[in-house]
Amino acid sequence: MNDELLQMRNLGKTSALWLHTVGIHTAGELRRLGAAAAYRAVLARGINASRVLLYSIEGALLDRHWSELTDEHKMRLLQQVEALGKSGNTL
Repeated sequence: MNDELLQMRNLGKTSALWLHTVGIHTAGELRRLGAAAAYRAVLARGINASRVLLYSIEGALLDRHWSELTDEHKMRLLQQVEALGKSGNTL
């Protein structure tokens, strides 16, 4: 299987499967949506994903290992996810 998401840094089979489950199938779709919205969509589907998925998606979009994200960057991402949850936004 030639899965475009699997070609992105930080994203493995489980991450790609979860993203596919919420309708994200390409890197372009992931870029358009952004890490916070993609992560929020996964959570809204009832998938018990840790924050590492959020950081992994962001790292994939930036082509950096997720552990290289600063604490401030991670906090901004969490705030974005929280804001999306309050607004009820999902895919």
